[in-house]
Amino acid sequence: MRLRRYALLLLVLAACLGLLTLQSRGAGTGRVADFVSVVITPFQLVVAKTHRATVAVWQTYRDWKYAREETITLRGDNERLRVQALEVAEVREENRRLRRALELRERLPLSTLVGEVIGREGTGWVRSLTINRGLGDGLGTQTPVIVPEGLVGRVVRVRPGVAIVQLLNDPTSAVGAVVQRSRTVGIVEGEPGGAIRFKFMARDSGVQRGDVIVTSGQGSVFPKGLPVGQVASVEDKGSALFHYAVLTPVADFARLEEVLLLTGRTERDLASVFGLGG
Repeated sequence: MRLRRYALLLLVLAACLGLLTLQSRGAGTGRVADFVSVVITPFQLVVAKTHRATVAVWQTYRDWKYAREETITLRGDNERLRVQALEVAEVREENRRLRRALELRERLPLSTLVGEVIGREGTGWVRSLTINRGLGDGLGTQTPVIVPEGLVGRVVRVRPGVAIVQLLNDPTSAVGAVVQRSRTVGIVEGEPGGAIRFKFMARDSGVQRGDVIVTSGQGSVFPKGLPVGQVASVEDKGSALFHYAVLTPVADFARLEEVLLLTGRTERDLASVFGLGG
């Protein structure tokens, strides 16, 4: 049955070809020519429409394929441009941070060393940093660590090539400090929850929300006048011996990338260096 269908198809095609040949040669006149024309015209229309449809489908496929390839190329170019834009933005932000650190370094009346943060405490609140400075840089423990905004903490461990910085929010951290406005003396301590607080003695000290807390300079670790934080709230402890103020630290410990290490000593009040009153 299949062979018969193929044979019939071939016969029809052969007949069409013969009729086309006769017409192309101008064979036959009169009724024969009219008969040939009537018979062959529908086939010509079908062939023409089929040809046009095939060409249209092929052209559509080629356009789709080209558009798909172009879309893939454009997506790749867009992704590369996006990555380049992010890289440029990152470099710009890094330059801005380093420029601020350099400006501060030039204003400080003591020697400093720039350090890059290469690690952070991995669990809970960030309470310590690892920096790329160590024994080879002449670094020692208790070296104050700052950023252009103010105090970050101190170096507590020094190794070859790296050092560990204890941040102000570490529960074992304690820094002598003073309210810049009222000169109320106290201690800045870290809390287990990751916050920092200012502990002072007098209930009528006048500590207020918004007050700036700076280092007092007492002891031999931190210079005087380094910004530490700003009073966010004052806790009323009633008749307790010590009272507390919760501070907002000047530095964002979770986002530090470069720091300054104060390797020199000075007796000067550094408040004015950070744009604070004396």
